[in-house]
Amino acid sequence: MSTTTAPAGGSKAAAATADYLDQRTGIGTAVKEFARKIFPDHWSFLLGEIALYSFVTLIISGVFLTMFFVPSMNEVHYEGPWPALDGVEMSEAFASTLRLSFEVTGGLLMRQIHHWAALIFMAAIVTHMMRVFFTGAFRKPRELNWVVGFVLLILGLGAGFTGYSLPDDVLSGNGLRITDGVVRSIPILGSYLSYFIFGGEFPGHDVIPRLFTLHILVVPGLILALVGLHLFFVVLHKHTQYPGSGRTNANVVGFPLFPIYVAKAGGYFFVVFGVIALLGATMSINPVWNYGPYDPSPVSAGAQPDWYMLFLEGSLRLMPGQTEYVLFGPDGWTLSLNVLIPAVVVPGVLFTLLALYPFVEAFATGDKREHHLLDRPRNRPFRTAFGVSLLTAFFILVLAGSNDLIATHFALSINDITWVFRVLLFVGPWAMFVITKRICLGLQRKDRELVLHGHETGQIVRFASGEYIEVHKPLDAHERWLRVQHDAIRPIEIEPAEDSRGVRRKGYRLDRLRQRLSQTFYEDRVEPVTPAELEASHSHGEHDALGSDQEKPPAQLLAEGAPTGGGTRLRPQDETDTDARNR
Repeated sequence: MSTTTAPAGGSKAAAATADYLDQRTGIGTAVKEFARKIFPDHWSFLLGEIALYSFVTLIISGVFLTMFFVPSMNEVHYEGPWPALDGVEMSEAFASTLRLSFEVTGGLLMRQIHHWAALIFMAAIVTHMMRVFFTGAFRKPRELNWVVGFVLLILGLGAGFTGYSLPDDVLSGNGLRITDGVVRSIPILGSYLSYFIFGGEFPGHDVIPRLFTLHILVVPGLILALVGLHLFFVVLHKHTQYPGSGRTNANVVGFPLFPIYVAKAGGYFFVVFGVIALLGATMSINPVWNYGPYDPSPVSAGAQPDWYMLFLEGSLRLMPGQTEYVLFGPDGWTLSLNVLIPAVVVPGVLFTLLALYPFVEAFATGDKREHHLLDRPRNRPFRTAFGVSLLTAFFILVLAGSNDLIATHFALSINDITWVFRVLLFVGPWAMFVITKRICLGLQRKDRELVLHGHETGQIVRFASGEYIEVHKPLDAHERWLRVQHDAIRPIEIEPAEDSRGVRRKGYRLDRLRQRLSQTFYEDRVEPVTPAELEASHSHGEHDALGSDQEKPPAQLLAEGAPTGGGTRLRPQDETDTDARNR
């Protein structure tokens, strides 16, 4: 006899609610599709999640701060628990920041959580983009998603700058003063843009309310929209994965979204939030009460913005100051190259190169295939070296932004430090490009050596003929596949400039540009091992098999025709890709 247990009241209500929503929205189909979505399991894929969870933390803490912050530049006299500023004239924005820090319960904690979350948010975005860049995850069909991520980076800088400037303290006021100078350096339009931003002559009375609107409404709204678009592209294109056994461009090896990945992601959010909360509770950051309200007169050493804006500060500090010119007569326009070049041209060049790189590489290779397997950085020497050179320039500018702190802490001449950084800015990226490229080529040669001969064991044996050899441990099929699976991209070959009748071919200049660019990218390369090369190395390397059967003497192994290190296949047995080079 069997009995049927009626569903509990709560389960019945949940089922009815789910059925109601499914019939009216079709959400069941979407949930079923997303629940079966496979995501690869690798720690580097969590960098983007750190950025997402930091942004969620920013929104949660930002809502709290918005309830108490007063975005006004009206002057008041402070009366509060901080005695050093008692009776001092300041803006309502700064006074409300002090009230948040000392009078609102949990206000200081939320301020510091918000600030630390912003720093980690930008760090996670930069690190995530580095992972995408160095592994080639931006290739077709993900070029547009790279652009979306790049715009998110720029919006993150905007969100950080607008929020950093809101307290109206001395430090943020100096940053706004620099911003005003940068805007005014733009030829012809500079003064008009400055008046528009500040509502008149600097500092005006409108900049804090305008920055507040941008910070809590415009920039977060754009970030939310682009985050949604970014995740949509991830789902649409399926997730990239690192090369390995059973992984091809046609599949994804990993865990389903529900329940495994959802549980991991949920737990990881609380880990990120907990770390940020711990930093906010134990490490003081941006103590505006020590700086005081904004006053253009007190400027001293140690006035640095947050780390993600230090490159702009460093660029300004490295530029010589005697580079101003007046155009069109004494009453014409002043061209301030000492501000325009470091604050507009240099960042513009760096960011433009970063944004357009996927399209430049696609143009150089002429590759129109879809790529879902990631590259090993060593297998793309030019890209890896180019990325390292960009990072080198960025780090040099960051250090230059702290040249005054370096001088005071190490008792050095600030002029000498500045000149050293000026030289490094031109020499450092070039030197790191060359060094990184040579390292990548050396690692590729090492991979060839390992595939052809195996790992060195340090064991020396002697043949009956008196010859001494070192036993090599052969690579297994999976390790060998990892070291040879990449494509050997060669420089593009083009048609001659003139056809058979001597008529100049249309489009030759563009083809010639592509060929030169392709040669720059791929002229220096190391070809992966082919099956013929592996077979040839086996035919002359029977002693490599000694490592797998060491109890037999070399003479017996030779007499038995022992196989050499690892067989002749270059890919695992379960690999189904039809790449002729690896069959």
